[in-house]
Amino acid sequence: MNRKKEEKAEVRFAAYVAGLSGVLGHADRIGPLRDYCTGLILPGERKSVEPMAAKTAPARTAAQHQSLLHFVGIATWSDEKVLAKVREMVLPAMERQGPIEAWIIDDTGFPKQGKHSVGVQHQYCGQLGKEANCQVAVSLSIANHSASLPVAYRLYLPKEWAADKARRNKAGVPSDIRFKTKPEIALEQIRWACEAGLPRGVGLMDGAYGTDSRLRTGMTALGVSYVVGIQPKILVWPPGTGPRRKGRPLNNTGRRDEPDLISAKRLARDLPKHAWRTIRWREGSAERLSSRFARVRVRVGHSQLMPELLSQEWLLIEWPEGEAEPTKYWLSTLPSNIGFRQLVDFAKLRWRIERDYLELKQEVGLGHFEGRGWRGFHHHATMCIAAYGFLVSEKETIPPSRPRTATLLQTPVLPDGYRPRGSSLAA
Repeated sequence: MNRKKEEKAEVRFAAYVAGLSGVLGHADRIGPLRDYCTGLILPGERKSVEPMAAKTAPARTAAQHQSLLHFVGIATWSDEKVLAKVREMVLPAMERQGPIEAWIIDDTGFPKQGKHSVGVQHQYCGQLGKEANCQVAVSLSIANHSASLPVAYRLYLPKEWAADKARRNKAGVPSDIRFKTKPEIALEQIRWACEAGLPRGVGLMDGAYGTDSRLRTGMTALGVSYVVGIQPKILVWPPGTGPRRKGRPLNNTGRRDEPDLISAKRLARDLPKHAWRTIRWREGSAERLSSRFARVRVRVGHSQLMPELLSQEWLLIEWPEGEAEPTKYWLSTLPSNIGFRQLVDFAKLRWRIERDYLELKQEVGLGHFEGRGWRGFHHHATMCIAAYGFLVSEKETIPPSRPRTATLLQTPVLPDGYRPRGSSLAA
């Protein structure tokens, strides 16, 4: 990027920060907001407060360090208002590439040492692919095939934390925060998105969320169609069969002595050869992938509804050539006349959330926050989403071969010999 283009990017960044500043509540927060977002966008190995202070104010690093710490950890500005402003400013750039198509629910983990950081517990960490000491946050992103943006973000607070008054007080957990499962947080975010009037999209989730029948039922009640991953053991009535007894709900297993109920895995294995088709779908802007799929209209063994209220859904199954058995399963409430390739395309669009988290962590330091409190955790995430939103809005100006953060803003000269804590370069 030449100097003229860099100057234009800096002008657009200044206008973007000015837009965010209007919802902060106090004029003395404008400078820290600008510097915090700048530190997140500038290239760097570590994007916690100390190295960002050195980059944004190399001549007065100590004072800047304290200013940024106060802004992210103590100041009482509203995460919800800032995220709403980010959405307002970034959505037009996203929609120039096409309408919003999906609402994507997922969570992400942050490995942690010790036990004092808010919400930290030994639990499954997707970043590591195993159980470990970590924090987990649940998010909702709006997406189309060109871009995505997180619009809601909340830390999952385990039961042990929710019930521990001393730890809650020390970490500054608000009194109205109670224990909720991750699917319950997800449904709360979807309900909020409906009430806020966000551009509607098809709900996309992996099997950790899609298998939860209460979440699926809640989405249907809100009028949100979905394509959600499920576990192969989920019970369904195959085509031509259905619940035989009416007037009372299924038991907790969904079976209630119904002889026609079978697992999705068994149904997949019983399908005839002609049911399987090779489908190509779009992933990213140009690359096309393909695999073998089958789809069947089924009714799901459901513990939350009366049998006579059960509607047919799509069961979508992926069984790649060469695999010993099917690898992925989805349920969908999209219309019965939806095209096969379009159904697969929606199921595969969930990859955008994986791109979200990769870029949020690698490019803008989502996982680099070193504080322990509830407010700081969410303020840092909000600033990361704000910085990411600017990068999304700048996508049209950056060549595909360059990283989004490449020379967007002028990088200041650091003091000689400076090494931030946590850096692999630190002695």
